[in-house]
Amino acid sequence: MRIAIAGLATSHPYTDARTLASHADLMVWEEDRARLARFTEEHPGAEVAAGLDDLLAARPDGVVLTVPNPGVAPALARVLAADLPCFVNKPAAATAAQLAAVDVAASSRPELVLSTSVLRFAPAFTALMAEDLGEVLSVRATVRHDVGLWAGGHNPWQDDPAVGGGTMVTMGVHGVELLVALLGPAVRLAGAAAATRSYTALKSEDTGVMALAWENGVVGTVEVVGVTDEESYTVSVHTRAGTHEVVVEPGPDHLVGLGYRGTVEAFLSMVGGAPSPVPWEQTRSVLGTLVAAREACA
Repeated sequence: MRIAIAGLATSHPYTDARTLASHADLMVWEEDRARLARFTEEHPGAEVAAGLDDLLAARPDGVVLTVPNPGVAPALARVLAADLPCFVNKPAAATAAQLAAVDVAASSRPELVLSTSVLRFAPAFTALMAEDLGEVLSVRATVRHDVGLWAGGHNPWQDDPAVGGGTMVTMGVHGVELLVALLGPAVRLAGAAAATRSYTALKSEDTGVMALAWENGVVGTVEVVGVTDEESYTVSVHTRAGTHEVVVEPGPDHLVGLGYRGTVEAFLSMVGGAPSPVPWEQTRSVLGTLVAAREACA
């Protein structure tokens, strides 16, 4: 089996490759020479392609796509035209125009598209999903992930609200993803606010909050804390009987604890012929909520 890594725009494909390498031969394409050199140093046996067309012409069995947001839709369309399952690293879109284009591409072959926060496949969260929660009244997700690297100039496109969506989108996706996985895609943004508390060099924000409302009456919040010494993700589910709460943390093996390994295993099941385990309707709902929050904080 051969898996193609199409783009190395964030840290995620490097992490994905560490699990994929134990299951498949790797191919890679990336325009940035420094990023490509870092990858091939870790995976010297990886086959390097000159471009996306060359990568797809080599007929891999599946594609992990990680390019800056404006390039996701055209690249995804080419992957799906080649009839290949595709894992699009989060978030697949950060603006209304990007989402419209990605939706057109993904809707052509939704069964071949997986795009999600890896936390959906974290053991702590999947255990919560398996619980009988009873009647849910409200929910809260708290995302703690530091964005100080952006303030220092790392990956400036991610911090740009008009390109990568900034902290609200790129970190907020983790919270919205988990709540949509828990309660379904029939959700709307009720309000959002953002602020810069510490990292004044950012183009976006370092803290934010979203208020959400589901059609069945459940309400929820997503808190985004981008100034933090620890990385963790908390989901609280409030019911009449009490509160169910889980904390997703890196733990002794962050590939397992944060869901990276589970996500890769889900993608490999698609390579084996299974449909995407995350319905595109859910992914579109997550992205639409994030885009609305971004626009509300413009």
